[in-house]
Amino acid sequence: MLNNIGLPGLLLIAVVVLVLFGRGKISSLMGEVGKGITAFKKGVSEGSKELEDGSESVERSTASSTEEEKDKV
Repeated sequence: MLNNIGLPGLLLIAVVVLVLFGRGKISSLMGEVGKGITAFKKGVSEGSKELEDGSESVERSTASSTEEEKDKV
């Protein structure tokens, strides 16, 4: 059913939504969507940085513990 919607159908839907909600409401909604996407991207990048920092600290602690074991022997 959705495969049959063409460009004229999408334009008609867009016009109906614009008439129902108004330009101001749609622009504010799109602004909120943009803020949400920005916050999501920021969270993903911070999460990946934390994972990288965590793996580096694990590698450093593993290397230092093996050096301590070599010193004991």
